[in-house]
Amino acid sequence: MIRIQNFSVSFDDKRSLAVLAEKRLELPPHSVSGVVIVRKAIDARRYKGASIKFIYILDVTVDGNEKKILSRLKKDKNIGPAPIKPMRKKYLPPNDGDLPPIVVGFGPAGMFAALTLARAGYRPIVLERGRDVDSRHADIQKFWSGGGFTPKSNVQFGEGGAGTFSDGKLTTRVSDPLIREVLEDFVEAGAPEDIKYLHKPHIGTDILRKVVKNIRKEIIRLGGQVRFESQVTGIEKNSDEAISSIIINDSEKIPVSAVFFGIGHSARDTYHMLYEAGLHMEAKPFAVGVRIEHPQEMIDRSQYGPDAGHELLPVADYALTYNDKELGRGAYSFCMCPGGQVVAAASEEGGVVTNGMSNYHRDSGVANSALLVTVNTSDFADHPLGGIEFQRKWERAAFKAGGGEYYAPVQTVGDFLQEKSGSESFLTKPSYHPGVQATDLRQCLPGFVSQMLKDALPYFGRKIQGFDDAGTVMTGIESRSSAPCRIVRNRTSYQSVSVAGLYPIGEGAGYAGGIMSAAVDGINAALAFLEKKGHTM
Repeated sequence: MIRIQNFSVSFDDKRSLAVLAEKRLELPPHSVSGVVIVRKAIDARRYKGASIKFIYILDVTVDGNEKKILSRLKKDKNIGPAPIKPMRKKYLPPNDGDLPPIVVGFGPAGMFAALTLARAGYRPIVLERGRDVDSRHADIQKFWSGGGFTPKSNVQFGEGGAGTFSDGKLTTRVSDPLIREVLEDFVEAGAPEDIKYLHKPHIGTDILRKVVKNIRKEIIRLGGQVRFESQVTGIEKNSDEAISSIIINDSEKIPVSAVFFGIGHSARDTYHMLYEAGLHMEAKPFAVGVRIEHPQEMIDRSQYGPDAGHELLPVADYALTYNDKELGRGAYSFCMCPGGQVVAAASEEGGVVTNGMSNYHRDSGVANSALLVTVNTSDFADHPLGGIEFQRKWERAAFKAGGGEYYAPVQTVGDFLQEKSGSESFLTKPSYHPGVQATDLRQCLPGFVSQMLKDALPYFGRKIQGFDDAGTVMTGIESRSSAPCRIVRNRTSYQSVSVAGLYPIGEGAGYAGGIMSAAVDGINAALAFLEKKGHTM
């Protein structure tokens, strides 16, 4: 196949990609027999009135001599042969008598570690502290309707991990050939085909719930097990400081030789258990802030101008950053959810936590994003788990500020900037459930976070007109964007530096940030385990 890169096409050009590729390759009509979209991005920048562009990478099959075509266009740096996909190594099944590998946590890291091990014939046992996705969805809907909070089944805990009740974003800064395989696995499990080529792919929580269930079924089909409501509450080591057994629900002990801990960034009790068991851990920076909501139409208009609302354009997103060099801190947008809603994401009693969520079609009419401020390790106690107590302090303050019952504190941007509170003249109705309380968000934010947001909001308003409109609603607090600590591991073996056979993986281990990077991390850890076993075919 021939690859065409940086192929710019007006977004409203209705000609087929085959016809456009023929023109680009200077070929006669009907010369292109197939086109595969490798990447599709949007360039909404306007140069001298030019239209919005779709920017493609295409792999094209032609009826003709590819070598001659490539030779004729050899001076064109954007045309060349399509790369050949590398072959994945194959692994022999385990030896008789080998203990099955254990995977703790069924978020993206644990899910793809388990899938990789199952495909190699290792019959992993997955232990998930939460419930299956259907039961979990029912528990969450009950909570959002005011029917009570369930500590073991919520937005943070349960099948699929925290990302299941989010926008289902698949963007990542990680560059790894495994990304393509993860996307293909998602599609095979029921995700939309377009995630394989969109520059900013997302699945949406409505589809993602089905996808994670299908991946679970595939792991079981391959001989694995998935056990829900099975929390690892203890570990035991042998004389060589290698993991030898785990305790489940404080009652059941099973012998182990390899355990993959994909616990997620909110498993605070598990962090403490591992720390007390002697795992080397260290504090790391994270971020705290609020969720901000705007009419989606306003964001579309800001990004697309007069073309906003065109049926061929997706709802728009944004990415904003503000840095104060003197203070050495930054404020930034994070996990922007077009056409979504703000959701209650608590995992502990007596704390309020927010997150953002969207369905696949992103059609709520309201855009939301986190506005976060960097929290450095010097901002909290000098202890590997000090960040957890920092988060908990402000989450409990948010619970109190919201009046209890998991109501979230909200404040308009106008009130926040003028340092007053109480206004309910909201530009959009707050989407958080079970409810909100208009108050002063400074009650539940560290002083440096409040000040950074006060400085950043007018700056963001100059980037996106109306962003700092006085009626814009902000909801507190967002505190779980990343793990506040890291479980230190060896760079090549993926094992803990202090306990052999224990593989810390994903966001909870401090080595990933989002669905894709966590999934890739889980695969790489599983591959390191397989390499260690020496069973390459």
